[in-house]
Amino acid sequence: MKESLVTDFIKFNSRRSTVYSTKGMVVSSQALANHAGIKILSKGGNCVDAAIAVSAALCVVEPGSTGIGGDCFSLYYKRETKEVHGMNGTGRSAKNLTIQNICDRYNNGQPMKRIPPESVLTVNVPGAVAGWVDSYEKWGSKNVTLEEILEPAISLAEDGFPVCEIACLLWKSAEDKLKKQNPDPKLIENMFLFGNAAPNEGDFVTNKPLAKAFRAIAKGGKEGFYQGPVAEAIIRETSSRDHKLDLKDLATHTSTVVDPINTKFEDYKVWEIPPNGQGLVALLSLGIIQQLHKSGKIDLYKLKHNSAEYLHVLIEASKIAFYDSDEYVTDPEFSKIPLDDLLSESYLKKRAELFSMDKILDSSVIEHGVPNPRYKSDTVYLAVTDSNGDACSFINSVYDDFGSGIAVPDYGFCLHNRGANFNLTPDLKNCFEGGKRPYHTIIPSLITNSKDDSLFAAFGNMGGYMQPVGQVQHVLNLCVFGFTPQQSIDSPRFCLNATKDRMDSDRGKGSDGPVSTAVTEVALEDGIDPNVVEELSKLGHTTKVVTGHDRKMFGRAQIIKDISKDGQLIYAAGSDLRGDGAAAPFF
Repeated sequence: MKESLVTDFIKFNSRRSTVYSTKGMVVSSQALANHAGIKILSKGGNCVDAAIAVSAALCVVEPGSTGIGGDCFSLYYKRETKEVHGMNGTGRSAKNLTIQNICDRYNNGQPMKRIPPESVLTVNVPGAVAGWVDSYEKWGSKNVTLEEILEPAISLAEDGFPVCEIACLLWKSAEDKLKKQNPDPKLIENMFLFGNAAPNEGDFVTNKPLAKAFRAIAKGGKEGFYQGPVAEAIIRETSSRDHKLDLKDLATHTSTVVDPINTKFEDYKVWEIPPNGQGLVALLSLGIIQQLHKSGKIDLYKLKHNSAEYLHVLIEASKIAFYDSDEYVTDPEFSKIPLDDLLSESYLKKRAELFSMDKILDSSVIEHGVPNPRYKSDTVYLAVTDSNGDACSFINSVYDDFGSGIAVPDYGFCLHNRGANFNLTPDLKNCFEGGKRPYHTIIPSLITNSKDDSLFAAFGNMGGYMQPVGQVQHVLNLCVFGFTPQQSIDSPRFCLNATKDRMDSDRGKGSDGPVSTAVTEVALEDGIDPNVVEELSKLGHTTKVVTGHDRKMFGRAQIIKDISKDGQLIYAAGSDLRGDGAAAPFF
């Protein structure tokens, strides 16, 4: 890979147009994966069937970001009933693992704040496969079989594919990690490394072991993954590294059908998965912004897009929401979460009172905690709409690059490290416990029109703690400024990070997310006016302008908007230039 491809990343933007279709649309970060979804739609499958096919294909062609060793969430909009449904496809920690086990292993038995991110102990049960199968069984069209849905992924893994530019960069950035986590190079040769190196852009690669795993799932469904040879291979590998994850943890795993949560923003409803997902952060942020507008403290329709005043509002609202996330984003099976109270107008109005147009928040007097950052773009977000007018907003992730980096021999996938999102501070809601789901960063989203509950958009912006911050920016782009999907995606973004040189001040609360340190860094994407950066600094923000491939921290967004009129179904879609994908229309 030439150095210039990295340093000049996105320096010269290629113009993209919004893509239109009347029968269906697929958007993801890889064009080959999009085609998998189109194939399923062409066979009579619906948006859910196609979304699973796309997700499976992404496990093959973008393995640094996702895999069957990870987790998923999905939202499903059904036009006939105008209802939104949700699936929590995330895994739980090892039932027999304790905090003391972790502290004994890494800190001589003394208390510590988090599990090291590359520890085998961060490996929870992978929930993605069960999430796929359960979504298929509950909402699929029944016109295609699971074998047909997984066939494109099997073909890509078995017969091979050329590696795309951004997938290559992500792959190469994890090469040392893969070698470190798998000391025997033979175990990952011809799965993730080829000639003991990550592939170059355009290299033709296969992953035949992964094809074998997919065949087991296609034939046996959930049992093909959570029981039998694949499950035994997972436990054999984790046990060899002294993890307490066992076959019972896998065999007893279940997905959870959930009632999505929403908040009203102007003439729209924005929908998210409830905790343990962090969609609550996006809804709280939007609710606070709405209250600021209602109170007259700001006028959304007079603020200039990406001006200092505008960005200050979004930054501060997001920070307030992240404080609440440290307390309330957790496994609801372990702690009661007062969602109705948190999303009530009275609570949002109270939180909005913390905002000042003239200065930043004083972190020393705010309750709960602002997330601390990891520059994660190691997730895939995708969306599919179909000829029924239905939509599926879907996300799949292994958390860090290749997750834990620990490969499952003979089956071609790495195990995620989502357990790194727990804290180890007793009595806090997101504290580690056996059999518990952690704070989860991955969040799909939908927007409906308040007046008639019709679909407005299916969208997401993958990338760790960037996700709720990115979603807020897209909601305002679409609903206030009237941007097209592609205009919204192409616009420069900001994200919130913990200050790197203050990571030792991690308070051990909530997740490991964007403001666990006393100072929150505001990362601003190259393209935002330098004068705006200067004005934000004068307000007290600690700012950083991000260029080149480091812009991966702003994630990769995908948007499908329903612009149907006069009885004619019409979709408009955009895909992120920060990824390898494009919007693919079905006709």
